[in-house]
Amino acid sequence: MKKEAKTSGFEKDAFLLDLDGTLIDIAPTPDAVTVPPGLLDDLRIVRDRCGGALAIITGRSMHDIDALLGDTPTAVAAEHGTALRHAPGEAPVLHAAADAPAHWLARAEHLTAACPGVVLERKRHGFVLHYRGAPSAADAIERELRVLLDGGPGFTMLAAKMAWEVRPAGVDKGFAVREIMARAPFAGRLPIYVGDDVTDEDGITAAEALGGLGLRVAETFGEPADVRAWIAELAKV
Repeated sequence: MKKEAKTSGFEKDAFLLDLDGTLIDIAPTPDAVTVPPGLLDDLRIVRDRCGGALAIITGRSMHDIDALLGDTPTAVAAEHGTALRHAPGEAPVLHAAADAPAHWLARAEHLTAACPGVVLERKRHGFVLHYRGAPSAADAIERELRVLLDGGPGFTMLAAKMAWEVRPAGVDKGFAVREIMARAPFAGRLPIYVGDDVTDEDGITAAEALGGLGLRVAETFGEPADVRAWIAELAKV
């Protein structure tokens, strides 16, 4: 039985939401995603009803989030929290992190050329290799990346949905939750974190440590469409 998601009485709550695989459906490539009709309107209603305490916490870049959601979320944590913006129009706070070595990126580019269907997504400090278009390449990519990381302390590799992500260690979605919850309008509220992937586990743990809820899409909802239906229900309360 799925864990029951909150549907009313959220005037004392804060909503911290992942994006891909949670609010929007995962697409074959990162730039192919779409925002379903009505989602932004529902999110804005929920944001206003919880006093503005609605944030997006994602591995995507700030540019991507703005292009997809505009000024809908009050706070945004991009690239797992290495870039934080506490309110629309504010300058992002960029947290210090090492850049992936150039030869790692060169090797990642070589892998995409050698494995048709694999897509390289560059990030400010790291990168992701998506193999949704070439599932048979998953093991080879993992082996190659582990060899690279053996010679580069300070980075970690995470298994995402049909992807391997290389990013700096130490700054994660849990860090982002704690930073966001320390500022108005989130401070003093109970965080409700919703995510679907391994990278969301730190955010879930942080939300629960603050007395809130950590909801996993597969366990609580099923699919992103069910998360959107929940958001729509909250908007009607």
